[in-house]
Amino acid sequence: MEILQGEFGAYAFWGVSAAVFFGLFILGRVLGLALWLRVIIAMTLGAIAGHFLGATATSVEIVGKIFVQLIRMLIVPLVFTTLVAGVIAMGDPKRLGSLGAKTIFLYMMTTVIAVSIGIGFGILVQPGVGVEYGAASADAIAEISNRLDRANAAAGSDMSGWAVFGQKIFDLIPANPVSAMVNGDILPIIVFALFFGAGIIAAGDRAKAVADTMEAAAEAILQITKFVMELAPYGVFALMAFVIGDKGLGVLENLGKLALALYAACFVHIIVVYGGIIRIVNNLPVNRFFRGILDAMTTAYSTASSSATLPVTISNVSKNLGVKRQIAGSVLPLGATINMDGTSIYLGIVALFAAQALGIELEMANYIAIAATATLVSIGAAGIPSASLFLAFTVLGTFGVTAEQAILIIAFIFPFDRLLDMMRTATNVTGDAAVAVTVANWEDAIDKDIFRGRAPSTEV
Repeated sequence: MEILQGEFGAYAFWGVSAAVFFGLFILGRVLGLALWLRVIIAMTLGAIAGHFLGATATSVEIVGKIFVQLIRMLIVPLVFTTLVAGVIAMGDPKRLGSLGAKTIFLYMMTTVIAVSIGIGFGILVQPGVGVEYGAASADAIAEISNRLDRANAAAGSDMSGWAVFGQKIFDLIPANPVSAMVNGDILPIIVFALFFGAGIIAAGDRAKAVADTMEAAAEAILQITKFVMELAPYGVFALMAFVIGDKGLGVLENLGKLALALYAACFVHIIVVYGGIIRIVNNLPVNRFFRGILDAMTTAYSTASSSATLPVTISNVSKNLGVKRQIAGSVLPLGATINMDGTSIYLGIVALFAAQALGIELEMANYIAIAATATLVSIGAAGIPSASLFLAFTVLGTFGVTAEQAILIIAFIFPFDRLLDMMRTATNVTGDAAVAVTVANWEDAIDKDIFRGRAPSTEV
């Protein structure tokens, strides 16, 4: 094993990577293997390479970074153009109120269920029993402390609850829409896009050229998304090799039960809750739903970013599940920002993990407080890797965990959080797609023949 992790190992790894990349190219271009299957193969090979080649596997990270950067390049133009085009396609801005109410209701409902499932698995698996959380490294403690200080400073911790709420509402309105786009602030972009789309409708024929331009731009961006997604297997291989090579599987020794609880809870939520919504609420085949969004799920798992996965999710839901573009372009960007079911599950489990590690006996009132707080703080959590880890401080404070104890608990988990975050993100993205399908069904904006695979999609 040591020979594979020296200078020879670096050459060996790039040789292996080249062979894998060539093999993936043959599978796609010559054999015509489906993209989702190529992505799963790449993910598996990346995990194997990272495990056996260790730190030398991290040298391929740049390939994964390029892939993620290409996807991030599409987020702002895709959200803006598809949302404006969607509003125009609706023809009546009043429909936005009904659409928004249904969307937020579904996201809130699944979030409440998610945190309950997380607490349940925390009680069942007992991930914190016997854990020596004091073994957190000094570097991790310093990193967590610094990030917490920056987060508190940015949030204005001296503001009252109503003042913070008012500030959040104020922040939704972009003083400069261009600046919001430059900074990638999704919610302000959504707000401006809704107003812009409504303005185009109100202007009628005088704005027809703008309407046509926005619809054409949305088509062009989705076409670019299709091109970028062909690179997904290579990016996913690199990302998995980096994560496993950098962190290794040794951390599972202390946090294996926490990982087990999270992954099991997320699988239950995905299959039972999302699958139930698709089958019972929509009367649609569950297997077609999951197969249709496999590209988005695997991309979400490898990138650990709901925002970075958004272009893929919109493409999958439109093309494979038959959801009309105006619904996909409206519901999914909102979901990437406020729907954090995986985060809610995680916060519930981490709360139980901390209570068990610290020897704190929880009562029913504590469980209710944990559920309520986790639901509220998870909404709007940043769609970037490990953002939800820092929300745990708020949840832990509901049952008497001191700031010092919370830092030790979070620092203990932090080195391993990327692998946990990958599953949380895959859950979030699956929930986004399930809600988009449901809202589209309620709005009669879904082609069920495409969903069931009986007709080819006309979408990009």
